[in-house]
Amino acid sequence: MAIRAPYRSLRGISVAAALLAIGAAGCSDVTDAVDSAKDGAQKVARQRSVFSLDVGDCYNPNGKAEGTAYAIEIVPCDEAHEGQVVGEFAIDEGKEYPGDDGVSTIADDRCPVEAQKYSPDTWALPKGVALFYYTPTKESWATGDRAVSCTYTAEKGTFSGSLETAKSLKPEQITYLEGSNAVYEALWANQPEKDTVEGDLAGYKAQAEAVAAALDAHVDGLDGVEGAEVGKLRATLTKAAGNWKKAANAADADAFYIAYDPAFTDIDPSKSVAARKELGLATTVPADEAEVWAS
Repeated sequence: MAIRAPYRSLRGISVAAALLAIGAAGCSDVTDAVDSAKDGAQKVARQRSVFSLDVGDCYNPNGKAEGTAYAIEIVPCDEAHEGQVVGEFAIDEGKEYPGDDGVSTIADDRCPVEAQKYSPDTWALPKGVALFYYTPTKESWATGDRAVSCTYTAEKGTFSGSLETAKSLKPEQITYLEGSNAVYEALWANQPEKDTVEGDLAGYKAQAEAVAAALDAHVDGLDGVEGAEVGKLRATLTKAAGNWKKAANAADADAFYIAYDPAFTDIDPSKSVAARKELGLATTVPADEAEVWAS
């Protein structure tokens, strides 16, 4: 109950502010004051506890996007908003609170997976949108809170429209996206902590093995997808898979580097633009991905 108290207080303050705006207005400003009061009342009416968020909800945070929150403003998705809930799951980690870092690690691992179920094509996301999440705090955990809400939130400004695209995709688009997403997930999820191959050859070889396996699966999936550009991409990815396998079996760091360079180059996202266009998918490489392959 203590956790919900600030939420109730917040609503009360908002209502009072809206009513005071009317009382303080002069006669010539009555229309503006009424409009302002209506806006304030609407904002209050749209408040919802963060404990009751649902997948698909579009919202505006009350304050900063990051930090402790008790309530947010739920808005229609066709209105400008700062975020949308795109996935949720419950933490199953026993009775003890995993700690702030532990909860964040779980959310970091699970939210990208949940978000891709809702918005499989990250290239189609509005510019400046990033993955955030609402997680239990130590206090809310003690009351039984285990829910994590995964959201795409604008780091600056707002966006309009729902980010749900999974239901509108064609089978061949889904096949492509599932395979492509798995390749890059294998790459980044298995990134060794050491920043040099010499420092962790075994780790880099394990990463290469994971990427090669994901590429093999992606290539197999594309075998049933028609299109000249898709065929060209499939050939490029087949070559890439071969080089990743060479890297995975490298005898030493030098051999790894020789295989890794063409392997990494051939999964440059820009090489998939033509095939994406042919499939009717977004064709602008996200800035953060383009930066990685440009460096």
